[in-house]
Amino acid sequence: MNQRHYRFLPHVNPDTLEEQQLAGVRWTLRQAMRSPQYRAKLAACGVQPEDIKSMADVRRLPTTDVEDLRAGYPLPLLCVPDTQIVRMHASSGTTGKRKILAYSQKDVEMQALQMARCYEMAGLTPDDRMQVAVGYGLWTAGASFQLGSELLGMLTIPLGPGNLEMQLQLLEDMGATCIGATASMALLLAEEVERHGLGDRIRLRKVICGSETRSEKMRLAIEEKLGLESSYDIAGMTEMYGPGTAIDCDAHEGLHYWADMFLIEILNPETLEPVAPGETGEMVVTTLCKEAVPLIRYRTHDISRLLPGVCPCGYAMPRHDRILGRSDDMIIFRGVNIYPGQLMEVIGAFPELGGEYHVELTRDERALDHMKLTVERQQGYSAGGDAALAAQLAERLHKSILARIDVAVVDPVTLPRTFSKSKRVTDLR
Repeated sequence: MNQRHYRFLPHVNPDTLEEQQLAGVRWTLRQAMRSPQYRAKLAACGVQPEDIKSMADVRRLPTTDVEDLRAGYPLPLLCVPDTQIVRMHASSGTTGKRKILAYSQKDVEMQALQMARCYEMAGLTPDDRMQVAVGYGLWTAGASFQLGSELLGMLTIPLGPGNLEMQLQLLEDMGATCIGATASMALLLAEEVERHGLGDRIRLRKVICGSETRSEKMRLAIEEKLGLESSYDIAGMTEMYGPGTAIDCDAHEGLHYWADMFLIEILNPETLEPVAPGETGEMVVTTLCKEAVPLIRYRTHDISRLLPGVCPCGYAMPRHDRILGRSDDMIIFRGVNIYPGQLMEVIGAFPELGGEYHVELTRDERALDHMKLTVERQQGYSAGGDAALAAQLAERLHKSILARIDVAVVDPVTLPRTFSKSKRVTDLR
């Protein structure tokens, strides 16, 4: 990957990256000592910043979790004076107290930088125009997308989610060449563009999706309906500045994460021991330059894996796989642990099926659990083979996941569409 023309993508030297990360961990520990909460946790483990000389030393540090954030509400784990806080964001979670994260001016600048890097990785330049169709307010998405777009120098259209009529009008009138949205919103928009025959009246060439995992079929459907050059997935969370901590490239073989800003470990979510290289586990993150609320081995509860080797695109920045699911959102069905990403992977093997699906869990009078998976048929295929297709998918799921699942195949655009994250699992047990 030729980086000579990039302003924000850093050069990566794999030989020195680990030492750079360890230096970042030591800086984070010194910064964390400014917080009474962190001081107590670090005193209990007996590790000083200068003790961190290898990755094995990092494992001596305590983990932190959402409860550490809620315990210090409203400004938890704060490591700067109140007077240095220039903004706060909150998570989009709906249970318990909101996770509120304070941002210093340096943090806001890093928030913009990581998104600017994502835009460059996606092949965008100051000549592009960015339509922001993600949420504003307490949520980090809108601010991050806009800050990064302005830092890169793109004309930015801060519309926010929903309002399809205005989205379509501004796409046509303002000539946006990229739009940022949830995958569900992007698919809904793509279907409307196709339905109204607007493809030759808009200039979109890229879409950047965040906030929810999308399948390969969903990516291809969005690209085909909008006539895109490509589209990209980003990762991120409020605790890690916001969206833009990682993005996939044109190879679409995992997401490059900013390893000079974050140290990512993959741990067994039950034992918190490291998994073998390349195996799946919970992503645990230590920030390397976050000022107001640094993270020390923060349990994201996202399930993924680190990908070995150099990406086919040639860029040496490390990669993690797409998010398979969350350890706390795992479906337990008849003693089998199932992640939504496993369902998407099996569905993706059938060209006759689209990328939209819904799971419903019920329990009968005998206390026996049942799972029904409803999947949309791919456009262009006849309904005559639905019964056989459903049977084939059910058999493949049984072999792959070791669970008996009832499958129904329905017409395209049957399942509900949404401007935000799609609710793909309904548990009625």
